[in-house]
Amino acid sequence: MSFTHGLVPEPEHDKNAWWFIFQGDKLLVKSPESTAMIPRSSDITSFKAKFLRTHYLGTLNGIGCFVAEVEGLLGDPEGMLFQEFRPLLGLLSDEMFSLAGRAYQILYWDRTHQFCSRCGARTHQKKDERAKECLLCGMVTYPVIAPAIIVAVVKGREILLARARRFTARFYSVLAGFVEAGETFEECVRREIKEEVGLDVDNIAYFGNQPWPFPNSLMVAFTAEYAGGEIIIDTAEIVDAQWYTADKLPEVPRKGSIARRLIDWFVENSRQF
Repeated sequence: MSFTHGLVPEPEHDKNAWWFIFQGDKLLVKSPESTAMIPRSSDITSFKAKFLRTHYLGTLNGIGCFVAEVEGLLGDPEGMLFQEFRPLLGLLSDEMFSLAGRAYQILYWDRTHQFCSRCGARTHQKKDERAKECLLCGMVTYPVIAPAIIVAVVKGREILLARARRFTARFYSVLAGFVEAGETFEECVRREIKEEVGLDVDNIAYFGNQPWPFPNSLMVAFTAEYAGGEIIIDTAEIVDAQWYTADKLPEVPRKGSIARRLIDWFVENSRQF
């Protein structure tokens, strides 16, 4: 699928467009049992909900894409369901989940930047770029992206996995953390690993990245090699952390996340370490 960013829709883009409709943090989908689909214009013709805010995203294979937020608590339209967004990973196609994430981040930015952070006046949407402008003091605000690192630390044929205190499920994953002001990605990797589990790492290498709309992160993934120290967990952040071999992994994140891609990379290459 090919997505093209856009700000102003052409008339034909309204015809049977994709609609990413959110109610708070829930996304409207069709057939939510074993798979999920994003509704089209024809699916929501009888949908009477009032839209609080709407944005045009661009086109997917020439078909217009819109995001909207509905007001209040509504019942589910016939044949559709407002579903918690995060569990849709793996139910929506990778392309649609990525586009839904883009839609949510733009909506979240709009919702949380209604007023100027400098003078407090109401902001207005600029017409020539994805930005909000204060007509009183002239401050321009763009969608906020929070960069974060996520890293697979390897020691011989073992990978470091931890269960974070914030996880609601009992799975283990690779470590992650937000980049601080003035910090490089590599500095962030070393700091986060040291702070969370007391270990030193070396040979840090870029792996990939993934926008992560919970609510507005960009996950930048790395691999690293153990360079010393004993596991001492930061109990405010981590419940448990251990070294695991490829054949004895605990429960890990579902496919579709870059955390799982890092773990799968380790499993596929474990015999080479």
